[in-house]
Amino acid sequence: MTHSMTGYAAVQRDLGLASLHLELKSVNSRYLDISFRIGEELRFLEMPLRELIAARISRGKVECRGNLVSSSAVPRELAPNAALLEQLGQLQASVRALLPEAAPLSVAEALRWPGVLADQSLPQEALQAECLALAATAIDEFVATRAREGAKLAAMIAERVVRMRELVAEAEPLLPAALAEYQERLANKLREAAASLDEERIRQEVGVYASRIDVAEELSRLTAHLGEVERVLKKGGAVGKRLDFLMQELNREANTLASKSVSSLITAIALELKLLIEQMREQIQNLE
Repeated sequence: MTHSMTGYAAVQRDLGLASLHLELKSVNSRYLDISFRIGEELRFLEMPLRELIAARISRGKVECRGNLVSSSAVPRELAPNAALLEQLGQLQASVRALLPEAAPLSVAEALRWPGVLADQSLPQEALQAECLALAATAIDEFVATRAREGAKLAAMIAERVVRMRELVAEAEPLLPAALAEYQERLANKLREAAASLDEERIRQEVGVYASRIDVAEELSRLTAHLGEVERVLKKGGAVGKRLDFLMQELNREANTLASKSVSSLITAIALELKLLIEQMREQIQNLE
């Protein structure tokens, strides 16, 4: 399947005391460029998230946003850490035994002591498991949006390939008549310019020049390149760079066709081919 480099997904999960939010979005880029805008409480998950994304995405500028929002609906029940308070009391007794004049700890001071109030936050291991599971869901949705967009782009490119094949088919029957007409015009001009020239020599010179302006080879290469575009689209996967190269080849043949053309009809066909190639190139810039 062909994927676009443009995608978006947003998911969230209720963890009880907090809600976990993850968002993924991407735009075009020559390579895979992953950036993060996540809260400090999730910063330790940056590397695992990067690995998950890189395993599924090969190109694009991807931005991952994540944050943990405390739930106001769930009341926080505060409970002191009894073991830590006991240790703190023992330490206070030891200090006051040496320094009898030292003031005892107040209740407020004891409660402000680090770790005295039990931490109700989700343990780091559990938070990591929840976040990575949610990230897998987000990436599935993210890849699906890129696939849907990629399918639309591939269909648009395929339509233009069909139209280009029609134009090549229209140009091929025009070649013999266009070359014959041009040969006759050129021969007449040569006869007028040099009446004394040998008739056989004129035919030879005209024939040599006609072979230089024959565009049958360009039409044949256009057909071959269009077949390769269809094959690459059918194969799917990361096709953007390959298709971009094929657009360069198609454009080169269309330019040659236009420069060698001796017929206004063939010139018009070459110009339409160039327009279609440019339209395809714009769409291919969005493909992975």
